[in-house]
Amino acid sequence: MPNFCAAPNCTRKSTQSDLAFFRFPRDPARCQKWVENCRRADLEDKTPDQLNKHYRLCAKHFETSMICRTSPYRTVLRDNAIPTIFDLTSHLNNPHSRHRKRIKELSEDEIRTLKQKKIDETSEQEQKHKEINNSNAQNPSAEEGSEEQDEDILPLTLEEKENKEYLKSLFEILILMGKQNIPLDGHEADEIPEGLFTPDNFQALLECRINSGEEVLRKRFETTAVNTLFCSKTQQKQMLEICESCIREETLREVRDSHFFSIITDDVVDIAGEEHLPVLVRFVDEAHNLREEFVGFLPYEADAEILAVKFHTTITEKWGLNMEYCRGQAYIVSSGFSSKMKVVASRLLEKYPQAVYTLCSSCALNMWLAKSVPVTGVSVALGTIEEVCSFFHRSPQLLLELDSVISVLFQNNEERGKELKEICHSQWTGRHDAFEILVDLLQALVLCLDGINSDTNIRWNNCIAGRAFVLCSAVTDFDFIVTIVVLKNVLSFTRAFGKNLQGQTSDVFFAASSLTAVLHSLNEVMENIEVYHEFWFEEATNLATKLDIQMKLPGKFRRAQQGNLETQLTSESYYKETLSVPTVEHIIQELKDIFSEQHLKALKCLSLVPSVMGQLKFNTSEEHHADMYRSDLPNPDTLSAELHCWRIKWKHRGKDIELPSTIYEALHLPDIKFFPNVYALLKVLCILPVMKVENERYENGRKRLKAYLRNTLTDQRSSNLALLNINFDIKHDLDLMVDTYIKLYTILNSNLVM
Repeated sequence: MPNFCAAPNCTRKSTQSDLAFFRFPRDPARCQKWVENCRRADLEDKTPDQLNKHYRLCAKHFETSMICRTSPYRTVLRDNAIPTIFDLTSHLNNPHSRHRKRIKELSEDEIRTLKQKKIDETSEQEQKHKEINNSNAQNPSAEEGSEEQDEDILPLTLEEKENKEYLKSLFEILILMGKQNIPLDGHEADEIPEGLFTPDNFQALLECRINSGEEVLRKRFETTAVNTLFCSKTQQKQMLEICESCIREETLREVRDSHFFSIITDDVVDIAGEEHLPVLVRFVDEAHNLREEFVGFLPYEADAEILAVKFHTTITEKWGLNMEYCRGQAYIVSSGFSSKMKVVASRLLEKYPQAVYTLCSSCALNMWLAKSVPVTGVSVALGTIEEVCSFFHRSPQLLLELDSVISVLFQNNEERGKELKEICHSQWTGRHDAFEILVDLLQALVLCLDGINSDTNIRWNNCIAGRAFVLCSAVTDFDFIVTIVVLKNVLSFTRAFGKNLQGQTSDVFFAASSLTAVLHSLNEVMENIEVYHEFWFEEATNLATKLDIQMKLPGKFRRAQQGNLETQLTSESYYKETLSVPTVEHIIQELKDIFSEQHLKALKCLSLVPSVMGQLKFNTSEEHHADMYRSDLPNPDTLSAELHCWRIKWKHRGKDIELPSTIYEALHLPDIKFFPNVYALLKVLCILPVMKVENERYENGRKRLKAYLRNTLTDQRSSNLALLNINFDIKHDLDLMVDTYIKLYTILNSNLVM
């Protein structure tokens, strides 16, 4: 959507001009001055937040001294900028024309007050100039300082220009290394004979550019006393931090402009030996596209309370996001980290009640629930499943070996065999029905792993054969069998519900209504756990018998019970108390926590989407559910009337007009801006983590993060370089990076070459 200038008699818009457009300031005093100078009566009753969100002025209304062009990509106003250039008379030439932006007619008293204010401001400025002149006459050095303030930037000396060009070359190399995922350090110097390789990739690229004829680098290189420390590790780190900060700021600026956002973290990752949380943000950009962008890594803390504090501090203070505008939070973590991230979520909810804690659309509900179960056996089983899947994806030959075993086992059911083969070639561990698939595949997996381990033709190397032996032992453990069977049966009650949550918008809307039935079924299971567990345990023992697996209690428990003659605990009762009961109880509670009243209210607002309205015969009640977002609306008092018009628009549409089926389609309607409250609600609903990113091209942040982690060795990972690599397509401002470096490290800058 283009930006239109709010000034009277100004018809400029962003699509027809290269001019910069500036939002009204949020500062009440400055905003009031902007409104007064605009002379538009219809803007006087609007709040600074409403003006900031919906109104712009183009650069033509500001003195050139009020505008700073900080880079080829960015034009900003000075902090004290006030618009003073307006055309308040041209409309008089055509008195019969209709004006959308009516100019306020001033009374004689208002004109007198305005004139007096200008006289007072002029006299104040003259008085200030006199004081400065008197001070400069007494202190010549102060005069020099004032000249520096009058002139934005003094001309650079030749030495300063060369220094800037030199720094720019260094930043270019670092950005190239980040984008191409080249680690800073090359070969280990202790392992490679001296002189055979350059131990530092950064220095190697420097030397390459010097040899290619880059004059700035060559000149600096020739005047350096010790060439091997051409750019120290400390300086590289400082420059990388600036690169990371500048690249991140480009994304965060768009997030701030969009106002509302959601926070999502992915699974904890190892960055050079330290655990970090990847953080992503969701927001709707100016083109109405829902985007999910990676913004950085956060060091993971073992203490949940400390983690919550640091998480909040990093987002608000270091990254500069206002959490008052956060409308959703979701955390995708593996077993063991779930409880700690739940503490983070609850602490943020205490401070920001509208930051609704939700599921993330990229994670299947059943897998998310399984990862959150606080039972050691479940954590171990989930780890084993991931390792088995990764093992067979190591090479096409291993997958072909598994395919051949499946073909033999499913000779009588070729259709199911073909389906399982296709599933095995995908990342099936993230599916809603992952545990059903695993139970069906288990015999094939055991036979295949056992065959690889005992292969007499020596087709597999020792590493693969050894790994197959370890995994075969893990999946043929009775504890593993019982765990996956119990998980399969318990999570069968939430499978359809979870699948709908990752479906179309209408599926998500109706899923919210089915939660009560899901919880009712699970509560019934809990009330009759003796009966249900008996069936589950029987299924597990039958599967174990089929695979010739011995039924036994875990070794740790047996060792603990040695010498205890009173214990009458059987395998069945042991797994009921340690596995089935805590798993069902936890899943019931987790569903209640994640689908809070606020979360369900938000999902009910999806009836705003026209296709959902149609399925409900246009008999909807969004206003009641939208009350939680009342403060986010531009005109909350007109919400009821606007919703009525929205329903009528779609109910009485033309026969050839299809109902938009997603929020994405609704946001891109050409007349959506005529429904400002609906537009605002749709934007907020869109960023909820539970909602699917409709256009996959805007979900690059997560995909690129996974690719970076997959393609980079743990000890070569860098949080700074990772951000550059993942956000390689974001525009970067080298001049800004150089200026920031000089400003932050002025003292070090005089000693660039150690």
